[in-house]
Amino acid sequence: MENPQVLVVGGGPVGLTLAIDLGKRGIRVMLIEQKDAPAFLPKMERCNARTMEIYRRLGIMEKVRKAGLSETAPMDVFICLSLAEPPLVHHPYPSVAEARAEIRAVNDGSMPAEPYQLISQYTLEPLLKSIAETLPNVAVRFGYELLSFTQDANGVTAMVKSRGRTETVRCDYLAGCDGGGSTVRKQLNINLHGEANLLALRQALYVSDKLHDMLPIGNGPGRGRHYHIADGHNSFLIMQDSTKHWTLHAVVERDGDMKTLFEEIVGVPVEYEMLTCNPWRQNLLLADRFYEGRVFLAGDSVHLVIPTGGLGMNGGVGDAMDLSWKLAGTLQGWGGPNLLRSYEIERRQIGDRNVGASRHATLGRRKWRNMWRPHMRDKTPEGAALRAAITAVADVEQRKSNDMIGAELGYRYVDSPIIADIPGGPEHLFRTYVPTTWPGARLPHVWLDDGTPIQDRIPDGYTILKLCRSNADTDGLARAIKAHGATVTVLEIPDQAARDIYGHDLLLVRPDLHIVWRGNAAPEDAQALAAIATGH
Repeated sequence: MENPQVLVVGGGPVGLTLAIDLGKRGIRVMLIEQKDAPAFLPKMERCNARTMEIYRRLGIMEKVRKAGLSETAPMDVFICLSLAEPPLVHHPYPSVAEARAEIRAVNDGSMPAEPYQLISQYTLEPLLKSIAETLPNVAVRFGYELLSFTQDANGVTAMVKSRGRTETVRCDYLAGCDGGGSTVRKQLNINLHGEANLLALRQALYVSDKLHDMLPIGNGPGRGRHYHIADGHNSFLIMQDSTKHWTLHAVVERDGDMKTLFEEIVGVPVEYEMLTCNPWRQNLLLADRFYEGRVFLAGDSVHLVIPTGGLGMNGGVGDAMDLSWKLAGTLQGWGGPNLLRSYEIERRQIGDRNVGASRHATLGRRKWRNMWRPHMRDKTPEGAALRAAITAVADVEQRKSNDMIGAELGYRYVDSPIIADIPGGPEHLFRTYVPTTWPGARLPHVWLDDGTPIQDRIPDGYTILKLCRSNADTDGLARAIKAHGATVTVLEIPDQAARDIYGHDLLLVRPDLHIVWRGNAAPEDAQALAAIATGH
């Protein structure tokens, strides 16, 4: 592809999601990735509820579910001494099928439209790559390395290397989705600040055809997805989406120690192979800036969190979706200068909040892990007392890592130039989600009378929702938005449930389903509101 409108650097889930959405919006995209093919590395292992809502809107949700863990598999979390011993703590979490039933039974706005999906990164990346490759205006180029770039008032010129040959790519905008060691961020001289190198661990990937079927082993914990081991190594065993692959994180000195530790944790003989072992460090870092000129950053290139709460890749998907429609609106000519400027304002505050949520969860986990002592297993009154104490604390504190629905669904953009923001607003909560239509918030999920979620009724572009047969005249607002060249739809929703939950007769919703404005009568100055919404 010659002269793409957007050059995406990085072929992980964030870059691929950005390329797919841009491609579906009619934007010419080239995605380059230094690796020759997606790597067989676990990294992330769960798309949260908000990401699955986004993938539903992209039309790829069912493909993601089909590729991931079976919808009937339990998602339970255990804290134990080994897989062959009774658990100290058991936190049940619903399977996808059970979560879907729970969502279907509730219609008060408090539930997501979609539940989470366990899917390993080595499964998700090839799937997203295959989807991107079907889009006629998306060129996917693995085995291409970004060497450098320059930018001017009209675009970006990138030097790219592939198979020993260097070529020039000219584009309107460049998006760096190239991870924590981002070449793009480093060339922009943008720094990360926060807490670095908090803990040094190893991650090993194993394959065992029989381990999952052996669970529960003896009177061990049972089947689930996470097994936190109460030991002196911070050991954490994770089932991957195939149920045949497992990852173990632990603090040990040598790669070979990970084999010994895995056998101790399983607790009984089982056939297995350790496929890979790599070091990694826990970080809580946020970039000073998310863009410079025509070059933007998303995902791990601008925020690094500890994977407690699952806010890393999922936060990056949120970045991609925020950036995508703003790039498209600017390139299509209807977006004003505030449209792209709002990207950093909106997403950096969410990155900061996610770093805080990850810290909150990590401190909870650290609280019970720091209680471990070498006599943990002793069959003595002291050993029993220590196990009881750790169990009591872990039962409370470990939940912080898995109960993050507020961070997933309740984030709200504050002080954005493209939101008709008003002072105040509901409190930002990590663990609890309270549905709201306060400007800047995600539109809460509502089931309509015909059984469909309201999101499925809302087309792309801007939408003016008229609820419960409101007779307000919204023609002026629609004309004002169209005058900027943007697409807008007036959608009448007579269902009483939607009006009861949303609390207002009128809502202006932008393409990413965040609320720009709400009211019970037409806005006093429709042209001013339209100018705000479209970035003018």
